[in-house]
Amino acid sequence: MSFDERRFRDALGQFPTGVAIITALTPAGDKLGMTVSSFNSLSLDPPLILFSIYCKALSFAAWQKVDHYAVNILSEDQQDLSNRFARAKGEKWDGIESVSGKTGVPILPDAVVTFECEAFGRHDGGDHEIFVGKVIALHENKRQRGQSLVFFGGQYRQLRAHGAHNVPKDSNLQGWSSDWEGLG
Repeated sequence: MSFDERRFRDALGQFPTGVAIITALTPAGDKLGMTVSSFNSLSLDPPLILFSIYCKALSFAAWQKVDHYAVNILSEDQQDLSNRFARAKGEKWDGIESVSGKTGVPILPDAVVTFECEAFGRHDGGDHEIFVGKVIALHENKRQRGQSLVFFGGQYRQLRAHGAHNVPKDSNLQGWSSDWEGLG
């Protein structure tokens, strides 16, 4: 390899990502939660998503045992929540009110959208494990729509309407409807 890990990480940071908190219950009923920026859509039919977890994370073994989880896409005013759930230790859930999803998993009520999933598969991803989930319920927060938290260049960012451009109707962007209006 002709570049070091820091240079690689900085280069990856040039790709803006959304910020999500994955939530679940352990088989014993304890709440799990972890901030990720590795969330992605995978398939429309069946409806699949993916995210990854660092194999040396303290809670990694617990995540491997869950059958259901929720992917909570954060709004731009949830930076503090993102930071809280990004920590390796601590009482992440102290003072956090969640609601129970269709499968009983904890859902963060002020998220922009939440994808409630059942485990579909896991795959080796080097120092991470890739979790693939089948979406079985979708919870939308219409008042937060278009206000997703973004991470870019090692900092939180916000989307803005100024400079937004429509995606051409003949675009090859997979998974987007033809009436999609674009992001700012």
